[in-house]
Amino acid sequence: MKNAKTVFLLLALLTLLPGCIATQQELAMSRDLEEMKRRLAAAEREIAAQQTDRVGQTRQRLDSLTQQQAKAQADLDNLRLELQNVNGRFADIDQQRNELQEELALVRDDLGLRISALEQKPSSVASTTGATQTPATTATQPETVYLQAVDMIRKQKQYANGRKQLEDFLKKNPKHSLAPNAAFWIGESYLGEKEYEKAILQFEEVIQTYGEHPKAAAAYLKQGLTFEQLGDRNSARTILEKLIKNFPLSEEAQTAKQRLKSLGK
Repeated sequence: MKNAKTVFLLLALLTLLPGCIATQQELAMSRDLEEMKRRLAAAEREIAAQQTDRVGQTRQRLDSLTQQQAKAQADLDNLRLELQNVNGRFADIDQQRNELQEELALVRDDLGLRISALEQKPSSVASTTGATQTPATTATQPETVYLQAVDMIRKQKQYANGRKQLEDFLKKNPKHSLAPNAAFWIGESYLGEKEYEKAILQFEEVIQTYGEHPKAAAAYLKQGLTFEQLGDRNSARTILEKLIKNFPLSEEAQTAKQRLKSLGK
């Protein structure tokens, strides 16, 4: 009887043992799975932290680059303003130089006219009856017309009236020594009225008609500066280069060289 009970218990234990073993294996696998989940979560947290740090560093670098770019742009803007101021001062100096050159040319013209008038004026000689000859004045009339017309343009700003008077002067005195000057001042009258295209054409006429006269150099310079004012830098360079080539020793050529530097050559 005891043997039968023993056998029965052994059989029962053998029946339960596989179930116990299976349960332990499941527990071990469950623990392993939880450990893997924990490690995975930790890895994900570490990766997220690293990404956050990298994003923060990238933002800091981007902010730093943005600040540097803003500073560089501000410095560039300041340099541009300074360059504009410098160019403006150079333009003022050039304008003053041109005005002085024109004033000097007028003084030379006026002095030449006065000398010519003195040379042509006959000496007053008393006649045997005591009468005195009247000096001839007709020789100075064209010069007077010229000076009056230039004064209208330069000082009175009566551009149309001065131009008409100079045009009449040229029609009546085409071979006069002041003809190149008169033609030049017609171009100046157009500039005064901001008729730039007409001024360019008039200066071209001075160049073509009086190519060897010193006023042709002034016409070249005015033409080049007018093209520059209109924004046609290529034409301005071409004209100024011609001026330097044809009148290398003139004051206008020195001004042209400075203007070419500002034009990029």
